Amino acid sequence: MFKLCGLQFLLIIHWVMCQNFGDLQLSGPLKDMNFSIPEGGAVRFIYQFTPEPPAVSFRASGEKDGIIDIAPDKGILYLNGPLDWETKAVHRLQVESLDEKGNVVKGPYVVTIYVEDINDNPPEFDQPKYTGVVRQNSRAGKPFMQVRATDRDDPTTPHAQLTYSILHHFPNPYAEMLFQIDNVTGAISPSRMGSYYLDPQKQDTFTLVVTVKDMAGMTTNAFTSSADVIITVKESLWKAPPTIHIQENSTQVHPVNISQVYSNEPDVIYGLFEKEKLPRLPFSINQNGVIYVTEPLDREEEDTYAFFVVTKDDKGELVDKPLQIVVIVDDINDNPPVCQQKLTVIEVQENEGGGSNIGTLVATDMDKEDTLNSRMRFKIESQVPAVPASNLFFIQQDTGVLHLTSRSLNKQIASNYSLKVLVTDEVFQTICDVQIHVIDINDQIPIFEKSDYHSVTVDESLPVGTVILEIQATDGDEPSTGSSYIIYQVKEGDPNNMFFIETDSETNRGFVRIEKALDFETTPVYNLVINATNPEPLVPGVQYNSSSLTLFKVFVVNVDEPPVFNQTVYKKEVSEDIPVNSLLMTVKAYDPEGDTVRYSLEGDVRKWLKVNSTTGQIYTASTLDREQQEIYTVDVVASELNNVAHKSKATVTVHLKDVNDNPPQLAMDYPLFFCHPLNGGERTLIQATDPDKQWYYTKFTFSLVDDMDTRNNWEISKVNATHAYLSPKHVNFEEKVYNVPIIINDNGNPPLESKLNLAVHVCRCSSEKSCFIEVNRQHSWPSAGQAIGILIGVLLIIGCIVGGVFFHMKYKQKNEQKSHEKDAKDKSELNRLA
Repeated sequence: MFKLCGLQFLLIIHWVMCQNFGDLQLSGPLKDMNFSIPEGGAVRFIYQFTPEPPAVSFRASGEKDGIIDIAPDKGILYLNGPLDWETKAVHRLQVESLDEKGNVVKGPYVVTIYVEDINDNPPEFDQPKYTGVVRQNSRAGKPFMQVRATDRDDPTTPHAQLTYSILHHFPNPYAEMLFQIDNVTGAISPSRMGSYYLDPQKQDTFTLVVTVKDMAGMTTNAFTSSADVIITVKESLWKAPPTIHIQENSTQVHPVNISQVYSNEPDVIYGLFEKEKLPRLPFSINQNGVIYVTEPLDREEEDTYAFFVVTKDDKGELVDKPLQIVVIVDDINDNPPVCQQKLTVIEVQENEGGGSNIGTLVATDMDKEDTLNSRMRFKIESQVPAVPASNLFFIQQDTGVLHLTSRSLNKQIASNYSLKVLVTDEVFQTICDVQIHVIDINDQIPIFEKSDYHSVTVDESLPVGTVILEIQATDGDEPSTGSSYIIYQVKEGDPNNMFFIETDSETNRGFVRIEKALDFETTPVYNLVINATNPEPLVPGVQYNSSSLTLFKVFVVNVDEPPVFNQTVYKKEVSEDIPVNSLLMTVKAYDPEGDTVRYSLEGDVRKWLKVNSTTGQIYTASTLDREQQEIYTVDVVASELNNVAHKSKATVTVHLKDVNDNPPQLAMDYPLFFCHPLNGGERTLIQATDPDKQWYYTKFTFSLVDDMDTRNNWEISKVNATHAYLSPKHVNFEEKVYNVPIIINDNGNPPLESKLNLAVHVCRCSSEKSCFIEVNRQHSWPSAGQAIGILIGVLLIIGCIVGGVFFHMKYKQKNEQKSHEKDAKDKSELNRLA
């Protein structure tokens, strides 16, 4: 049925006839066909079917829906209204050609019209307002609620790809937001900051303004919707219990309930894991969060347990932050005193005075220290032999310190005594054995076998610990006692303790070793006096004399050593704008042998520094730049003038302080555009950056150049410290590129300014809001200079060709002349031979 009014139909026919479609096939015979047509629009021509005799007209049926029809006599398939993808994405029609009597000539053929979606529907939240509850200390990134939005556009295109974000956060007491949203799913969770700082005592309600954009949020022209999210913060149920105390060796039936924890989330799976790996963990937890001890504990085996309770969901993901559980095992008196040694041996000189402290019996108790459970008391039960008296010894009951009761020991009467000592705590008792040896008194002094060992010559480079001499003295007191053991010491000639002497406890032989590195330049010769003494004091009336002294000299041989720096590391902090040839520092090195030192640099890859080879003064050699390298490190080398192979190194570190020497710049790498025609309210985002160091925070000021044309057409509004919006002030813009002069200032000291021309395209856009930028092809004659260049090039090529032909002909003529001469010569030779 012909549904267009006469005027509309005539307009379509006129439009079709007036269009110059070139090679585009907009008409043809009747056949199966597919068309893709964007939704929207008004009256539109689709295709014209040409009749094939005896066909004179066409008829369409099927899913026309009052929008699609065909002009019977012209065969024009057209739209008389807008298509809507959201209503119907595909229209299928059957088209037939008819003769004059209305009989079907061809067909029906299937004509399928696919409706192409355009972004004409904003996203919509499924609720105007959302409410949610979050617990204090909830794990960061764990969603507690979700917002959802839908878009009626084609889900297979970017038109229906939605992106969620949080626009506002009320209140927001911290630098970062306390909540975050998954931009794809809309799931809301605490941020890392929120996991720590959400507290219902400080703020129990928050309002979030959540936005959703279509076009995946990739264009400023995307549709946007918003919704309020009201979040209530509740106190966390997930809290660690106080420290748990359990008495050791409990006789209760195990397992025993010792505590319980509660998760903020329902239906979680509770579990334990250890802070320190133990052979076994004597604790368990059930799915109600009840913690049990599974067996009796022994404080002496482990006095403290620390482990964590975790909660997981059915996928094995952590739900709450792990809670630390601390269990202290309380002590009971379940351990007897133990003698530290099976037999305690004490040596006492026979002339020891009454009341003297002769030694200590050491015992231990594994029960808790500094409690009554581990308090021990000592008592002597027996003494063998009991001569010359049965109570020669006394022991302090709380410390185990042994004393002589009187001056009554005599090695001739008894050289050994055996004591039985009773050690008790509140419950247990133990017997400890003590053996006391009566030793000879120290009435003999050590005597050296030589009074003078003469001299020893050593290199100053000998390593520390090297033995340079062995010495020997003897002592006539009882062997293997403190009266006969010899201690060797340097008495004179070594004020800086450059040497030490070890004693072989079996032979009393002394080994003189180097204690510190020798230095010929400091001390070339040592005149040493060594004495020999005993650890036990001599008896009254006996004194050490010259027999216990010996002498020897140490001659130190000079070794050529490399120069030595006063410091191993030199540091300097300077501004990056310090002038070239400025003195930074002076390094100093000396040669132990007194040779002259020369300085050089290694590792100066940027050629920023130079050093005076004689004085060690380091200067700047070129301009420094903190933006290239903030901390610059090189090695300064000190070498001997007469032996460059002897050298040492020190490190020089220069820390460059920033100077505001870089103006701000634009940070975008994409063209800015607005779609023509403008509708009003458009804006585009611009960003600035600055390579200089920002001490507190980066901050830029954006403004327009103060001229009437710019201010009448454009405006700039601040977004944050680094971004701003550029917006047109009206919609009367042509399709072309506009250069918008802007000014950007930084917050340096002093502040720097950049004046930039921002290229803004006003252009036709695709349905995806992408700009079509046409490339203008210009056809013109070459300039005069270009023409002359072309002419010269052509002449050169012709000259090369002519020259090549000329030289070829000359070469050929020369060869022919040589050939004639050779023939003549050969003929003459033949005649002569004949």
